[in-house]
Amino acid sequence: MDLAVYLPLLLPLCAAAGAGPLAVRLPPIVATWLLTSAAVALAALSTAALGLLAFTAVLRIPLVASLGHLSAAVIRREDPASLTAALAAAALLAAAVLAATRTGSRRVRALLSAAREARCLPGSGQVVVIPDGAADAYTMPGRPGRIVVTAGMLDALDPAERQVLLAHEHTHAAGHHYLFIAFSHFAAAANPLLRPVAAAVSYTVERWADETAAGSCGDRQLAARAVGKAALAAHRTGGLPGQAPAASTGIGGPVLHPVRRLGRRPGLVPRRVAALLAPAPRVHPWLVAAAAAVVLVSATAALDATYELHALIELAQTPAA
Repeated sequence: MDLAVYLPLLLPLCAAAGAGPLAVRLPPIVATWLLTSAAVALAALSTAALGLLAFTAVLRIPLVASLGHLSAAVIRREDPASLTAALAAAALLAAAVLAATRTGSRRVRALLSAAREARCLPGSGQVVVIPDGAADAYTMPGRPGRIVVTAGMLDALDPAERQVLLAHEHTHAAGHHYLFIAFSHFAAAANPLLRPVAAAVSYTVERWADETAAGSCGDRQLAARAVGKAALAAHRTGGLPGQAPAASTGIGGPVLHPVRRLGRRPGLVPRRVAALLAPAPRVHPWLVAAAAAVVLVSATAALDATYELHALIELAQTPAA
């Protein structure tokens, strides 16, 4: 293998650096799809690269070499990856697989639990109003997904703002935004360098819902006011989305763990309000092309490394080698 095998391990840094600009400058629906797809692809490719490097360590084991009729001398001579690098890759691969498995298992349990809770909510309609004085609103996963709104939240908004709130939550349900969040955070668990990308996806799904709500009411200022008032009411009454089931998505942001995310990220809602008060973002093809190029280069490097490893094994099996 040549040094191309290391490119999939480094290119997630480019994705992490570009996640913020992409989330701000592209339409939210485009940014969400692009960032989520890139995160999953880069996580898979970096894991594959670690696997290729780790496999070179396996090939150096005398028993494996003998069973595969490989020349250990050829492996050592032709493979530029040092034994230290191969062993480090094996350790990182094990950590990545363990983290991804734990995150995936936790996400699946949270989604199943939320879906069960959604089926147990009263009534047969999609929107459920809970007689709770704390202002809160969130969407639970499922088909089509239940929308939970507290009486406290309805009291905090005027009729027009309530329509914005419901349009926001309907967008979360119709777009299955919890899946984008789950996949992006799964990718970030496999490759921690992608955590900024997962954070950007958590923001873009909210912007997606905001923009759809603004389009449905035809008034961006009204939508901005509704988002701000809803978040302030939730913060003031303690009805933040942290009280919602895990894996839900609410007006204040995605509920990923039972914590008060608004308190942890105080700039999220002001950024969304400012974006609604500005013109809707347009597609910039060069930004999309740049993100696609990062994934393409990573995939090409991984394929090249796979071909080189295959050629190395064939060379090591040659009797004259």
